[in-house]
Amino acid sequence: MFNQFLWVIFPYLCLATFIIGHIARYQFDQFSWTAKSSEFIEKKQLKWGSLLFHLGIIPVFFGHVVGLLIPAHWLESIGVSNHIYHIGAVYIGSIFGIITLVGMFLLTVRRITKQNVRRLSSASDIFVNILLLVIVCVGCYATLVTNATTPDFDYRQTISIWFRGLFMFSPDAHLMTQVPLAFQLHVLLGFTIMACWPFTRLVHVWSVPVSYASRSYIIYRKHKA
Repeated sequence: MFNQFLWVIFPYLCLATFIIGHIARYQFDQFSWTAKSSEFIEKKQLKWGSLLFHLGIIPVFFGHVVGLLIPAHWLESIGVSNHIYHIGAVYIGSIFGIITLVGMFLLTVRRITKQNVRRLSSASDIFVNILLLVIVCVGCYATLVTNATTPDFDYRQTISIWFRGLFMFSPDAHLMTQVPLAFQLHVLLGFTIMACWPFTRLVHVWSVPVSYASRSYIIYRKHKA
């Protein structure tokens, strides 16, 4: 029953919260749909932290999409062998994972140690920063350490099949019991942040500034007595 809760009930609860929470927030709380920038308070550390985080997280996201959603035999049919995939997932993925980790570390330290930034931050802002940092740390550990110590483990034959099973309403919890602890923790934390997503500043991800390039400049003028 515990495994059924972890790998069937809990993921579905998180996915339901993710979907329903976004709909409810958009319907009833659109004015809070913002990234709530603190650039005016501190710019230098934000610049490098944000740049590195976003530079790393986008390739990491698409790497997860390929690894989790596309079956291994589909990639093999177009010439991507297991060896080639392994090089991309472990080596290239590790580079972008470390970039993401450094960026997230800078952003988290900034939010906690800069007094004015901390005052502007809500409890959910600090929680999300720390949770993201932990998720990225565990992901890097799983990629760099767990893959090296358990070379026979292939997440495409366990986690990926289980994950796709969630969307076909036939998840096999037994597959996840064979997964190393670091990968299990990374998955559970990933679903946890999905459940928290609609209630935090992370919703700004969906607000793509399409008109930003053609938008008029905002002009700031000093107030003269």
